[in-house]
Amino acid sequence: MSEYYTKLRERIGSDLLLIPGVAALVRDQYGRILVQEKHDGSFSLPAGAIEPGETTSYAVIREVLEETGLHVKPVRIAGVLGGFPCRVRYDNGHQVEYVVIVFDCDVISGELREISDETRSLQFLHPDEAHARLAFPIPKEVFDSHLAAAYFPQP
Repeated sequence: MSEYYTKLRERIGSDLLLIPGVAALVRDQYGRILVQEKHDGSFSLPAGAIEPGETTSYAVIREVLEETGLHVKPVRIAGVLGGFPCRVRYDNGHQVEYVVIVFDCDVISGELREISDETRSLQFLHPDEAHARLAFPIPKEVFDSHLAAAYFPQP
């Protein structure tokens, strides 16, 4: 957790925080999606919170680099998610509701490596398999790279 969110937690305890975040859809040449296995055995896209002063594009570039070793360029917003389905209660009691912008990203350089203390392994999975394994509720439509516009959940 960053210093910014640590200080917020010191002030509000475990109460609900609304946190803006980003996630990346990084595809290989076969259209498979890069997922990271966390140390607890759960799976996620490369993702994380937006820090104060960061643009959304910088945040997704930073998160992907930190978690995978890849330099990416965000090329399209694939979806914007939020609300109750994105609410999490962590083991320590902290409550968070994320508002997540999911970007389709192109790899521009770097070498895939498991460099993060957040990551046990990295692998490319078929979009259906990636969707099925993710712990965070990302609708299947977000994985469709052929959609003309971003996916937005309906009320």
